[in-house]
Amino acid sequence: MAAPSAKKSQAKPAVKTRLKMGDTVMVMSGGNKKTRPIKGQTGKILRFVDNGARAIVEGLNLMTRHQKAKGPSKPAGKIVKEAPMQISRLMYYVEKIKRPVRLSVSFLADGTKVRGYKDPKTKNFVQL
Repeated sequence: MAAPSAKKSQAKPAVKTRLKMGDTVMVMSGGNKKTRPIKGQTGKILRFVDNGARAIVEGLNLMTRHQKAKGPSKPAGKIVKEAPMQISRLMYYVEKIKRPVRLSVSFLADGTKVRGYKDPKTKNFVQL
């Protein structure tokens, strides 16, 4: 009888994104129209999980967990908290123009790399 092949645990590579913690983002897809509408809502990114593949956005994608009592300091009850969502569903939201934009990277004359977006009306690069 042949020995079973041992699978090597491989770490997932980090997902490449131009979003950062603290950015305001808009949810582009998902949710349910009646019970859980999150499409079109905005919030700030609190942190990334799953090697950057998912993000936790402040006040969006809420889930309820039932907590068992763990002494007098932690009573039993329902806890509502944000659940991670895929970063492919998120876009950077610009408050000034009131719409989501695609982030890009440009280089200044002195060679420094800056993050920004192309203005939808003028097509000029706007630095963040």
